Amino acid sequence: MSAGTHDLADAAAEFGRSIDPDQGAELGAGDGIGFDVDFIRNDFPILQRTVGSYPLAYLDSANTSQKPSAVVEAIEDHYLNHNANVARAMHTLGAEATAAYEGGREAVARFIGAAQPAEVIFTKNASEALNLCAHTLTGGLGEGDEIVVSVMEHHSNIVPWQLACERTGATLRWFDVTEDGRLDLAKAEAEGLINERTKIVSVTWVSNVLGTVNPVTELAALAHRVGATMVLDASQAVPQLPTDVTTLGADLVAFTGHKMVGPTGIGVLWGRYDLLAELPPFLGGGEMIEIVRMTGSTFAAPPHRFEAGTPPIAQAVGLGAAAGYLQAVGMERVAAHEQEITRYALEGLQSIDGLRILGPTEPVDRGGAVSFTLRAGSTDVHPHDIAQFLDARGVAVRGGHHCARPLHERFGIQSSTRASFYLYTAKREIDQLVDALLYTQKFFS
Repeated sequence: MSAGTHDLADAAAEFGRSIDPDQGAELGAGDGIGFDVDFIRNDFPILQRTVGSYPLAYLDSANTSQKPSAVVEAIEDHYLNHNANVARAMHTLGAEATAAYEGGREAVARFIGAAQPAEVIFTKNASEALNLCAHTLTGGLGEGDEIVVSVMEHHSNIVPWQLACERTGATLRWFDVTEDGRLDLAKAEAEGLINERTKIVSVTWVSNVLGTVNPVTELAALAHRVGATMVLDASQAVPQLPTDVTTLGADLVAFTGHKMVGPTGIGVLWGRYDLLAELPPFLGGGEMIEIVRMTGSTFAAPPHRFEAGTPPIAQAVGLGAAAGYLQAVGMERVAAHEQEITRYALEGLQSIDGLRILGPTEPVDRGGAVSFTLRAGSTDVHPHDIAQFLDARGVAVRGGHHCARPLHERFGIQSSTRASFYLYTAKREIDQLVDALLYTQKFFS
């Protein structure tokens, strides 16, 4: 049976233990929001391990998520039983591999509400998807044109646009943020940030540092009012929030597989088909062509125009399984659990004297990434020290600038510690985090 070729209900059954979205009795046995986190955690074998003498508390899901057995088994099945190249071989395995690869595309399209699978382009990650946008959207730009981003962006949504401005002579401008970590829309309006010279607006939906959820639909309306294209980095949002790309307002949406319980090595760029059909190729090679002659070439229709060479076949199968898994759990449930566990974490972290949370301190309209600094007496504890001390007590977090150095500079700090949560995060792991932070603080006092 080829993974990824069935509808999502069948996929949930095929790729491991079936989770019926209506199984309220099982999933509702936990925290009162129709979600039993221990039931979910059984699907993630890595969460059963220990670090030294401590149970693993994996609180680094904004960096990469853990993978359920269903996804691992789908990839294993593909390699063991259906492995071949796609769109080339005329044999049975080639047909099965092609069906599985395109089945992954169909599953992702359903998961995000795309109008058709052809609007889903597979890349190797969200960074490549954003680079694709920066290369294909900017061919006609020149001096006097402007591209707008924000200071809260991941480097992957800053550097490609900086390079595009260097190539074209366009100017890069950006939204500032308020002290509580929200986009400063009032300042942007006063400065005329989005204006008739704006050609592209590219912002994150959910900040990977602050957890801030940005008003995407409002920003898209501002961009479209001046004829600009709206690009959205949804890497932190698609794994956490119910997503319907047809109502977001964005023209292009980038996200990555490994943050949504899928494999590494695969990302997604969704785009309106009419826009994709107008864009030139990003990379040249096999499969992205229509006809090749020594005097010139013509190119395939989207999405294959943007998928040069052998694609990430097994990864697409795994991503299709991940989309099926999350949809079977129910993204409304995932989002509700994320908000509940973030509320619990914010309360616990704010009980620690000397701990400063960056960004919104209320769980409403924020994602499950919480970054903070920590003082012990008169000492600012370095995030790398915090991360090492927490790791020694089984707690996995990230320390650094989280590929968002301009944002940290905006808040006058070099780096921070980030704890981030997902559908498998349990409240006892938050308690373990708080206890480990108190131990660290005491050590450095």
